Amino acid sequence: IQFDDLLNFEESVGRKMDFLTQEINREVNTIGSKANDIEVTSLVVLVKSELEKIREQARNIE
Repeated sequence: IQFDDLLNFEESVGRKMDFLTQEINREVNTIGSKANDIEVTSLVVLVKSELEKIREQARNIE
């Protein structure tokens, strides 16, 4: 929801999106560290990879 709000915002949003992706990454790391399931661990790696792509795009917005 916050990403949607940022995309409709008129001023520079790159830094805000980068901040949000950092926060999401922290949450994903927490999930990964508490996971005792290989499937969850695999999904964490996938999510982190996708988040890195989003962060790269956010840097291009600035």
